[in-house]
Amino acid sequence: MHNLIVTIDGPAGVGKSTMAKRLARELGIPYLDTGAMFRSIAWKLGEGAWEWDESRIEAALAEFDYTLSGIGEESILSLNGTPIGDEIRTEQVGMWASNVATLPVVRSFLKTAQQSLGARFSLVAEGRDMGTVIFPDAPNKFFLDASVEERANRRCHQLERLGKPADLEELKEQIAKRDHQDRNRAVAPLKAADDATTIDTTELSKDQVFEALVAGVKAS
Repeated sequence: MHNLIVTIDGPAGVGKSTMAKRLARELGIPYLDTGAMFRSIAWKLGEGAWEWDESRIEAALAEFDYTLSGIGEESILSLNGTPIGDEIRTEQVGMWASNVATLPVVRSFLKTAQQSLGARFSLVAEGRDMGTVIFPDAPNKFFLDASVEERANRRCHQLERLGKPADLEELKEQIAKRDHQDRNRAVAPLKAADDATTIDTTELSKDQVFEALVAGVKAS
């Protein structure tokens, strides 16, 4: 029996993580945060690593091993046996991750790692190219979107709840910059798969988005 793979793609700040964790809990399967994989590589290698020569990056990646455990929001993604934590959740690391994500050597490494996890587990896989590149044959594909303004507001509120500084205008600028880079990169640009269900969440509540996702899975 094949594993159940559900993909949820979309730009930064659209609420993919929240919805993917909740849907994974509903389905009783692990949640895979592929953005955390890019962020962890960027954080581990450090600033400027995207300017290294390919052989140096490849050698560093050869030492990386990802494992997954748990279900839903309790899923734990680990790098070399250590759970990935909030150290990767800064805006700076997010920009670093966007930079390393343009490198074919990084994308190739993570494609193999992500597909390996998908071969071992049923998953709700969240990211930017899950439905287009990593799991193109997944029967359940979703693309979440929202305006830059709405996504910046959500991120601002999230940072405030965490007690971290948040500047709305700066967040808008950062999100717009990441959108441009992610949507226009040469390798695996951010876009909805041809057979994905696109959900504009700008005017929807979290419950409405979740209900649409559940209905989509049940209909497949």
